[in-house]
Amino acid sequence: MHYDPRCDERPVQFDPFKSCTVPRPIGWLSTVSTEGIDNLAPYSQWQNLTFDPPMVMFAANRYPDGTRKDTVVNAESTGWFVWNMATWELREAVNRSAQAFTSDIDEFVEAGITKADCIDAPGKRVAESPCHFECRYLSTQHLAGNSPVGGVDVVFAEVARIHVKDNVITKDGKIDIPRIKPIARMGYYDYCVVEDVFEMRIPGGGAAADGLEGRK
Repeated sequence: MHYDPRCDERPVQFDPFKSCTVPRPIGWLSTVSTEGIDNLAPYSQWQNLTFDPPMVMFAANRYPDGTRKDTVVNAESTGWFVWNMATWELREAVNRSAQAFTSDIDEFVEAGITKADCIDAPGKRVAESPCHFECRYLSTQHLAGNSPVGGVDVVFAEVARIHVKDNVITKDGKIDIPRIKPIARMGYYDYCVVEDVFEMRIPGGGAAADGLEGRK
């Protein structure tokens, strides 16, 4: 099977594009509006960009009428957003926060989770989440689509503060991923959970390997 997604009719019922680049880490992002309303929403177009300094990005499709997502508006308005790690235990709260609430609704309350104070960012963190990044907004790049909902706002930010709960750190100083069980998006309505981890070291090692391992 092959086809040109720009012009050919799709040969299968469900879009393969949405389930090939997987698993996708979830950007469970919290922001606060200029009116003081806390917002919380998951984005599956989320990724680290570089580590010196640590930078991240997320991409948010617009609504069918072209309206931008509250997360984008709040990040631009306040200069901050917070990434909260989405885990197996928090999966139902993540799913509830995916609903398209109006901007006057406190989505922490709707998701049924607890707020924790930030140090630098003006908004809140998900207290139950084991890891957080407080992210300082840098810029937004808008990419137009074939329809309003196809348009996407790509937001770039620098990680200004990292929070990790002590009880998820192993004796050798690494984050205990199998214990945390992060969840990831698989496309469609499908998700997966990280329970098994294996190691592969690059032959030859050296400075580049140290960077990949997280020693630099």
